[in-house]
Amino acid sequence: MSGKYDDILHLPHPTSKKHPRMPISDRAAQFSPFAALSGHGAAIAETARLTDEKMELDEDTKAELDQKQAVLLEHIAEQPEVTVTWFQPDARKDGGAYVTVTGRLKKIDEVERTLTLLDGTRISLADVVELESRMYLDGTIQL
Repeated sequence: MSGKYDDILHLPHPTSKKHPRMPISDRAAQFSPFAALSGHGAAIAETARLTDEKMELDEDTKAELDQKQAVLLEHIAEQPEVTVTWFQPDARKDGGAYVTVTGRLKKIDEVERTLTLLDGTRISLADVVELESRMYLDGTIQL
């Protein structure tokens, strides 16, 4: 052996008697990037999140929805199964998303203008864009 460090090459790794060895997970944290601005990544992700704009319904569509709501109100005791699509405003930014849910109709509150399903979902009638039920599709009810 004629190398400069051949005399210490095969010695055991030195360990301190005062300080225990650092766990590997903590050692890895030393080399992770430093986040100078906490929450900055979350703010960027929120800005990048897309929302939809609420579409305005034409008079024919509004009239059809009103007619469907009236029919459902007549048959509310049967708790018909309905599929409702409505605009749900976003709590954090302008716009929102269109949500579709299927469930049994519990009640329609004409004063508060809300539709309530058996599972407790409350939907503002002003935000409803589509309302479907088997009652309309199987020919039981004519619109």
